[in-house]
Amino acid sequence: MAIELDIDRYIKLVNQANGQQPTEEKINFKELLKSNNLTVMIVSSILSYSQRKMGEEVGVKPGSEMLEAAKIAQETNADIALIDRNIQITLKRTIKSMGLKEKLMFAYGIIKETLFGDDEEKEELLENVDELTNEDTLEEVMGYFKEASPKGYNALVHERDEYMAHNLLTLKDKNVVAVVGAGHKEGIESCIKNPETILPISELTEIKESRFSIGKIILYSIPLLIILLFLVAFLQGINIEGGVINFVLYAVCGAFIGSLIARSKVQSAIVGAVVAPLTVLHPLLAAGWFSGLIEAKLRHVGMKDLDDLSHCDSIKEFLNNNLMRVLLVVVGTNIGCSIGVFLTIPNTFLPLISKIWGG
Repeated sequence: MAIELDIDRYIKLVNQANGQQPTEEKINFKELLKSNNLTVMIVSSILSYSQRKMGEEVGVKPGSEMLEAAKIAQETNADIALIDRNIQITLKRTIKSMGLKEKLMFAYGIIKETLFGDDEEKEELLENVDELTNEDTLEEVMGYFKEASPKGYNALVHERDEYMAHNLLTLKDKNVVAVVGAGHKEGIESCIKNPETILPISELTEIKESRFSIGKIILYSIPLLIILLFLVAFLQGINIEGGVINFVLYAVCGAFIGSLIARSKVQSAIVGAVVAPLTVLHPLLAAGWFSGLIEAKLRHVGMKDLDDLSHCDSIKEFLNNNLMRVLLVVVGTNIGCSIGVFLTIPNTFLPLISKIWGG
């Protein structure tokens, strides 16, 4: 039996079904930041939370149908083939493929429907839940998703259709029953009928690192411009002491206040504030990383917090989760630092530019 799961998700679902509690193992945030997986963790956590909440609304636990298929396979002594792509690869490819606007719209849609969904719409969904498996309804829903987020649709749906179809074709000499979500049925069937359209498996699992992008250009340009501005002013004999002090103070205060607004501990806010001016001048560092590392250490954040995140029953619980608190501190410190630097433009950088231009 072929099932729409990857090995990691299968093991997680089996452990949950057996009542196995997550380990107390701590999350290594330092390695997490180095590997650029923080965004993937955030998206994964929000999606898990969203799936569970929607599952509760319709009375179906996410993944339960796949576990039932595996159980039937075991009872009939049938082999089990896990044909889906690793969820981490899927999320990474999805995030990398989407532009900033698409990412913001995608995140807004998930958060809006999950945390602030209209009760009347939820009741209507429950009343018409049986229609969700209707092919016409599915086609309409998938078409809307494709239109709203074409690149997200490609990575989350179409690429997985190809990946699962590829795995099913490797089993073509066997009698196979495939259990997949209704949204993948048509796509997989089309790929199997037209195998020449399926991308090589290596391309479907590759995580490409883009060399150049608008975001990276801006990221590297800002610190370079700041350094050049102060350097040129200094070489022209302009007093830059006041400007440097302003820049440092605004970055420090912005990071400190932003961290505290995100409800960090004072120690975390202090660390984020101290490193803020240096991180502004280093395109590969962020003040929030440092405040987040301290916050994670002080809160002893572990894998259990990651699991608890998808089991929150309210917005308050969601925001008070230790892991989410750390992530909010990272974001809050970075936003605060950015605002602080932005505020130095009219009272520091523009006057410097005026003095340099005026000679």
